[in-house]
Amino acid sequence: MVQVFIEFLQGTGIVALDIPQIVMIIISLGLLYLGIVKQYEPLLLVPIAFGMLLVNLPLTNLMIHAADGKPAGLFRYFYMGNALGIFPPLIFLGIGAMTDFGPLIANPKSLLLGAAAQVGIFITFLGAILLGFTGQQAAPIGIIGGADGPTAIYLAGQLAPEYLGAIAIAAYSYMALVPVIQPPIIRALTSEKERKIKMEQLRPVSKTEKILFPILVTIVVLLLLPDAAPLIGMLMIGNLFKESGVVDRLSETAQNSLINIVTILLGIAVGASASASKFLQVDTIQVLLIGVVAFAIGTTTGVLLGKLMNKLSSNKINPMIGAAGVSAVPMAARVVQKEGQRADSSNFLLMHAMGPNVAGVIGSAVAAGVMMSIFA
Repeated sequence: MVQVFIEFLQGTGIVALDIPQIVMIIISLGLLYLGIVKQYEPLLLVPIAFGMLLVNLPLTNLMIHAADGKPAGLFRYFYMGNALGIFPPLIFLGIGAMTDFGPLIANPKSLLLGAAAQVGIFITFLGAILLGFTGQQAAPIGIIGGADGPTAIYLAGQLAPEYLGAIAIAAYSYMALVPVIQPPIIRALTSEKERKIKMEQLRPVSKTEKILFPILVTIVVLLLLPDAAPLIGMLMIGNLFKESGVVDRLSETAQNSLINIVTILLGIAVGASASASKFLQVDTIQVLLIGVVAFAIGTTTGVLLGKLMNKLSSNKINPMIGAAGVSAVPMAARVVQKEGQRADSSNFLLMHAMGPNVAGVIGSAVAAGVMMSIFA
């Protein structure tokens, strides 16, 4: 009887549990706390954190490779959606179907603010090179500076699959922590007077303009950067579904069912890629630290250009909207709105911030296309 009990105990995860796995379990519980209790982008953090928890519980074998005629672990199949570059473009399809490019069309200068925030991508890329990463590895690490999780995953899967887990965790974690990271930077770089600036109401945008926009962006961008086709193409076809008004069923599916399903699978796969053996490494810690610096740089460059544009423009521009130039849609725009209301309760900046925010989505996809054309 004792022998049976010993054999049973040896087959449990309790005996196999080690210190690195305990550390990862604690990290996953911390992320669950942030997602559920603090409600920091729970749609991202909850599946990521629970995937991390599951894969770090011993003997679950959820990420094992297929061998000797036996199937791979369940999460290994989910993970292939990231590694093969399938899930990120599908996320972009849903984002396109949910996005209103009207604020960007109404105020084309917003494109400059979106571009400025992408400076963080290239500065981070150079920093990663200086730290010893190869060009292929530094490219997706740099994308973290744009706070664009799907693009970072897509580029990592194509150029640096060995860092896919670390890059994905960093990108999505910082996307979720936008409400924590951005406000101190915004307040440090702007005066109270600047934060109180009220902007003129945007002009109405016609349906024709909204229909032509995704078509023209697709043609122009992909003629220049064919490697951006998977991301830009899916983003713009999703937006065309929405704005054309003739494929409501496709638009509703892309906005709801499809993006929700893909978010679940992508999030779990991202978390499952953070096993203790792969995650608790010096290189991984470097990626996480570079990521937060990258995101801070992207926010900073956006705000600084906003300040410059405010000085040069005849119409007042609240420099805070430059912080929304990162690709975290609509989290960054909501942060700007909240900071504007904090300075003056009658100040409404959300629609103005959405211009740079959606420009940032296009900008990060373009930056990824540039990286792909150089390093693929």
